[in-house]
Amino acid sequence: MSDKPDDRHCDPCLLLTPALEIAIGAGRAILEIYEEGFQVESKADNTPLTEADLAAHKVIEERLRALTPDLPVLTEESAAIPFEERRQWRRYWLVDPLDGTREFISRSGEFTVNIALVEEGDPVLGIIYAPVLGIYYYACRGQGAYKREATSEPEQIHARHWNGGKATVVCSSATHSGKFLQNLLDNIGDYDVVCLGSALKSCLVAEGRADIYARLGPTSEWDTAAAQCIVEEAGGHITDTQMRPLRYNTKDSLLNPHFLVFGETKRDWSEYL
Repeated sequence: MSDKPDDRHCDPCLLLTPALEIAIGAGRAILEIYEEGFQVESKADNTPLTEADLAAHKVIEERLRALTPDLPVLTEESAAIPFEERRQWRRYWLVDPLDGTREFISRSGEFTVNIALVEEGDPVLGIIYAPVLGIYYYACRGQGAYKREATSEPEQIHARHWNGGKATVVCSSATHSGKFLQNLLDNIGDYDVVCLGSALKSCLVAEGRADIYARLGPTSEWDTAAAQCIVEEAGGHITDTQMRPLRYNTKDSLLNPHFLVFGETKRDWSEYL
């Protein structure tokens, strides 16, 4: 009998270091294509797809399956698994191999590799790696959240309190703005706006550099799971517009509701929408 623990029951924090290495490996695959040039295709929903999405997917899926053979892997590029099968999963990997494909195409550098481990509907491990920026954020349940830059030691991060006054609001690219965001800004009144791509927006809240990020448009579960673990371990929150924490793999659709990312506060941000 093998001494290897069952992947379905082992401490998720034991998987953090090898999962970080997998994210970095996927980042290398993305950077090779980023530097050499690439073709852009369209998915069925008219969102862009590049060779880098597929290359990162291949690296992550193969290496996660080798690391934890007992655990399913659900990625943006393999999302057709029916709910009747998914609903049996107690623990699984939820991955966005390249979050921010539009930022990849525009060469802004603001794209990430997102890897989360989900257990009973809650993310218990999260990694967000920005290969061009050389920055990664990571967290494991009960162990805090951390940011590390390429040549620096890891730094524990904390979401900040907002007690009124000028708020720092994170927004997506112009393609994701609209009347809902404008309503939020109008109701806050006194604010600064920082625009950023991919899951880095949520990380800005996690590290205490912003107060609120409201995503009032379509996203999928792989867009938020890793960020949710990081934000929550930093003392913040990711909730729907009723202030309920996001949950995962609870329904047939993998789409998220509209959601809010905010720091340490008892303020009801839904009142600002």
